[in-house]
Amino acid sequence: MSVSELVSQTGFSALTGGQIVMWLIGLTLIYLAIKKGFEPYLLLPIGFGILLVNVPLGGMLADDGVIRIFYYGIQYEVIPPMIFLCLGAMTDFGPLIANPKMLMLGAGAQFGVFIAFFGALLFGFTLPEAASIGIIGGADGPTTIFLTNSLAPHIMGATAVSAYSYMALVPMIIPPIAKLFTTKAERAIPMKQMRPVSKREKIIFPLVAFLLISLLVPKSAALMGLFMVGNLFRESGVVKRLSDGAQNELMNILTILLGLAISFKLPAEDFLRWDVIKIFCLGLVAFSFSVVGGLMLAKLMNLFLKEKINPLIGAAGLSAVPMAARVVQLEGIKANPRNYLLMHAMGPNVAGVIGTLVAAGMFLVLVG
Repeated sequence: MSVSELVSQTGFSALTGGQIVMWLIGLTLIYLAIKKGFEPYLLLPIGFGILLVNVPLGGMLADDGVIRIFYYGIQYEVIPPMIFLCLGAMTDFGPLIANPKMLMLGAGAQFGVFIAFFGALLFGFTLPEAASIGIIGGADGPTTIFLTNSLAPHIMGATAVSAYSYMALVPMIIPPIAKLFTTKAERAIPMKQMRPVSKREKIIFPLVAFLLISLLVPKSAALMGLFMVGNLFRESGVVKRLSDGAQNELMNILTILLGLAISFKLPAEDFLRWDVIKIFCLGLVAFSFSVVGGLMLAKLMNLFLKEKINPLIGAAGLSAVPMAARVVQLEGIKANPRNYLLMHAMGPNVAGVIGTLVAAGMFLVLVG
């Protein structure tokens, strides 16, 4: 075999400029995960997955390629619902049950979803593509992946990376918007300690929530059902091993599979397109307007409430759990060092997860 024939069988002979660009993008995500701590559990496997699928002649995208096999878990809608089971086992609905008004703030934070949806239509995207882009504003990665796989799988790489990138930037997105739309006096409003929530209430809630929401929006039943059964594992107290396994081992395995599987849609020829830049811009719009929607709805509610709520907790309606609630807590302390907003913010935070699931179900009905 000649030297030229030997070289032709190496990846160097088929390496393209686009693949090099994708390697740089993957290395950037890895850097942000390790050095900056931005969503490391997902940006790290996604970043390395980008390196994998952009290796020339690597065969990762072939029918028997390992990334392709991982992707079947998304294609056949297995991994995202299972992740919701794990999230349910990790979720405490107590703050939401104690103050049901927080459901409204979770709904208000979906404002960005519909702003981005109509914005995507103006940018020339199709209805299925616009719905997949709009759901980025819910700040819920698994829901974004689930909906995009159903409606517009060809843009899944862009919507998934956009969603997780902006979720990692929540500590940078919420504070300037909160300061722009609220006064320091509003951010300093104290919140009273919430009432205790009984075990019976916590057991009844996932059952009632699942049945009611699934009947209203049947297309959300798969995600909502596994989310609530995971929570029932947690609150029932009789299946501790299942609850612990879902919160730890199963969640870790699914996170690895999800992060690597997403990269199936991230080869250079699919990602390096002008439309991807537009998706990232619309994703930022979606996140920003979701924060604005939650803040402004909280301020509107204060016009009618005798006991005022701190409008900052409206910003936690983003379903980036619990990061959004933690950011709200930090911003509240800056305005009033004696203020403790974390548990209050967790109400809209978990309500935002429900709101995003409902929005995704509506899109599946109207667009799918």
